[in-house]
Parts: sequence; structure tokens; C-alpha cells
Amino acid sequence: DQAQVGGTLRNLVFAALLYIALALITQAVAVVETYVAENLGWAATNQLRSALTRHCLRLDRQFHAARTPGELIERIDGDVTALANFFSRFIIYVLGNLLLLVGVLVMLFRIHLLVGAALGVFALVAVFILLGLRTLTVPFWTGVRQKSAEYFGFLGERLAGTEDTRANGAGNYVLRRQSELLRRWLPLEVKADLGWATADSGNVLVFTIGTAIAFALSAFLFRQQAITLGTVYLIFQYTELLRQPLEQIRQQLQDLQKAAASIGRVQELLAIRPTIVDGEGLPLPPGPLAVRLEHVIFGYDGGDRVLDGISLDLAPGQVLGVLGHTGSGKTTLSRLLLRFHDPDAGVVALGGLDLRRLHLAELRRRVGLVTQEVQLFHATLRDNLTLFDPHIADRDVVAVLEEVGLGRWFAKLPRGLDSELTAAGGLSAGEGQLLAFARVFLRDPGLVILDEASSRLDPATERLVAGATDRLLTNRTGIIIAHRLATIRRADTVLILEGGRVAEYGPYAALAKDRQSRLSGLLQTGMEVAYA
Repeated sequence: DQAQVGGTLRNLVFAALLYIALALITQAVAVVETYVAENLGWAATNQLRSALTRHCLRLDRQFHAARTPGELIERIDGDVTALANFFSRFIIYVLGNLLLLVGVLVMLFRIHLLVGAALGVFALVAVFILLGLRTLTVPFWTGVRQKSAEYFGFLGERLAGTEDTRANGAGNYVLRRQSELLRRWLPLEVKADLGWATADSGNVLVFTIGTAIAFALSAFLFRQQAITLGTVYLIFQYTELLRQPLEQIRQQLQDLQKAAASIGRVQELLAIRPTIVDGEGLPLPPGPLAVRLEHVIFGYDGGDRVLDGISLDLAPGQVLGVLGHTGSGKTTLSRLLLRFHDPDAGVVALGGLDLRRLHLAELRRRVGLVTQEVQLFHATLRDNLTLFDPHIADRDVVAVLEEVGLGRWFAKLPRGLDSELTAAGGLSAGEGQLLAFARVFLRDPGLVILDEASSRLDPATERLVAGATDRLLTNRTGIIIAHRLATIRRADTVLILEGGRVAEYGPYAALAKDRQSRLSGLLQTGMEVAYA
């Protein structure tokens, strides 16, 4: 307006400099805001990842058997990552832009009541339109997250089995199956992106209408000489300024669509409850633990009985040898003792206490399990043995390695306990088994369960493991599940299972002398012939 009447440029120069200064300050604030928002977002999502991981670790074996590791990784990480922006910026951006929106409308009302009222109604209608568009793609984004989980579950499982896939010439099958999963994923991704594009186009249309309203009102008021040309320009600028908060709100609502899909899947995962409920926490007695089963009946998922009326009584410090064909219920017995499952009927007790009355953490601390499959982590030898417990002293770890017969092997490691192991191992089967024994030694349990721990070892390595087994079972109650006869010669009592029932049960020495017993027959014919 001053320029039109030949006024000084002083105020215009001052406004320009002030604008530049505010722009620089805005950029500096944006850097600080990004830093704070990213920290807030990742802190929140990392806590959620930890909560989901802890929750999954508490869930039953049936849950994990029905899902691939890749699917769970996508649930725990992929879905939560989609929430990072929601946690970090949603509230700040929405509230900040709502304040900006209100501020612009206030200034428009100050310019002229009609302009403020018209553009205020426009802004209100625009918000409702954007909110309506928000709900269009939520189902598609939910489907996208599900297909993503299925795909990464498939990919993780197939990559883990690369050796078998290549050996059996199944590469083409893997690629075909991958293509099928991607073809199912693509339409949902297209629909979700199409919904986003529709919302974006609607946004452009809304702002075009807003600009048209602003020009029409400005032209009308200018012709009525109610406003100056400078005020017309100011109205246009404020209308353009409305674009920022509405656009940011629309973008945040788009992120909310993705977040809503992910939140639904996270809530679905958290809603799954374990069937194994923690007990009241009665304390187990110190030292070796007595084992008692009374008429135990169990079947997986309510199916056929795997164990049918099993009863046994093992005194503290005694060793029980368990024999039977594959599928006779031997491993299921060990899972009940660790309370991975509860019996359908009957009682499983340790130290005279029903397992259902114990804290799960205390139970599993006092029961050590060694299986034929040794799980190693991509971590240091120390972490692999202590299972990441920083309270176990290094001298205790080294002493245990000597105890199980790995002293010479350990002495050759270039970095000692800081030597890195990998999930693939790089160790012999015997060394892996002895490391599993060392883990149990460090926990000092009252009951040790060896579930076919030496079934894959050659005779020379088995003799090495046998020495570690003798030391491990000293002053501890033991249960040895085996195929080989030599493995249970150290047992005080023998249990033979057939079809989930007790076929024979009694002291090893007495059964071995009784020529009518099954054990005596096995001693004569050889365990490998009968139960291999």
C-alpha cells in the first residue's frame, strides 16, 4: 500500500530482514525439534519392542510352533517402526499446526469479519473432509502389514534352511513361493497407496477451492473499497498459510492410518495370553530335588494322549534313565518338568511341591536341560555360557570350562572369554555339547535333564561327554532320556515308555538281573536294535 502511494521502503526492508531472521530461527528450532522428536520416538518404540519381546518369551510353545521367527520379527520390529513417527511427531505437529491454524483465522477475522468467517468455515469443512479420507485406507494398511509379516516369516525360514534347500534342489520352489507371496502383497500395497493418492488429490482440490474463495471475497471487498490492494495480497498470503497446517495435519493423519494398522496388530499380539500362569512362589528346597509324577495325562492341544497315566517317584540325588521309541513321550516328559506345558490331569511335583505353585523363573533356574540341539548365539564365549548374565564372575566360567573338559580348547582361543562365537557355531558336536553342560554347571540346578544329549556323537566324543555327565550329575538329581544303552548305565532307576504308558519301571540293577524284564532283553539284544 505504501509502495502504491510512493512511500519509503524502510518498513519493507525491515519486514524483509525480520522475515529472514525468523526463517533462520525456524530452521534452528526445526533441527532441535527433529533431534528431540527422534529421541522420543525411538525411546518409546524401543520400550514397546522390549515389551513385545518379553511378552513373546512368556507365550507357550504352541504359539511359537504356529509362527515363524520372521513373522515375529516383523511384528516386533516392522509394526513398531511404523509407529515411530506417530510417537515422535504426531502430537507436536497436530497441536502446533492447530495453533497456527487458529492464529491465521484470528488474523483473517481482524482483516474483515466476512473473510474470517468464510475461510474459517472452509478450514472446518476441510478438516472434516480430511478426517473422512483418513479412514479409507486403514484396512488396506492392516493387510499390508500382515502380508509383510507373512513374507518375512517365509524368507527367514527359507534362508535358515538354505543348505537343505540347495541339497534337495528346491530353489525353484522357494522362488515360486516367494513370487506367490509378493503377488498377494502387491494388490494391497497398490490399494493402500491409491487411497493415499486419493487423499492427496482431495487435499489439492480442497486448497484450490480455498484459494478461489479467498480471491472471490478479496475481489468483492476490493470493489466495494472495503479493503486495499495490500490487504488483498495479505488475504491471499494468509490463505496460502492455511495450506501448511492443513497439509501437515493431513500428513499426520496419513501416518495415523499406518499407525492404526500397526497398533491393531500390536494389540492383537499383546492380547494373546499364555496358558501357563505363574504360581504363587513357594520356595524349592536347596540341593538335589525329588521328582514325583502322579497319574499324569497329557495331549498336545487337547489331542491324542502323549502321556497316559504316568506315575514315578525319584528320590533326591537319584538318576532316572528313560527309554522308549520315538513318539513314546520321552521328550514330552521333560517339557512337563520344565512346565512348558501343564498336564491335562495328574500332578507333576519337584521337591514335594506341585509345579503350578512355583514361580516359573525359580523353577527354570533350578532345572537344567541339555538337548542334542545346542543353541549358540552370535556373541562372546562369556555371553554364550552365562546367557548374558553380568553377575557371573569370569573365574567361575573358566573353572567350569576346566570341569567339563574344555580347558585345552579354551587355552587355544586367541581372546579367551571375549572370543566371538556365531550362531552357526564353528564347533564340533562334542564341543557344543560340552558348552551346553558348562551352562548348566554355572546355574547349579537341583535337577538335570539330558534329552538324548549324546545321540549324535561318535564313540570317542561320547566318552568325553560321559565324563562331563558324571561330574554334572554329582550331588544332583538327574533324568537321562536316551536311545543308547550305554548312556543310561549310570541310572539308578529305569523307566521304559511305550505309546505314552509305563511299560516298565524299577531299579536298574534289579531289572538288569531279571531275565523277564524288558531292560534285561535290551541288554542282551542291544539298545540300538530295540529303540534306534
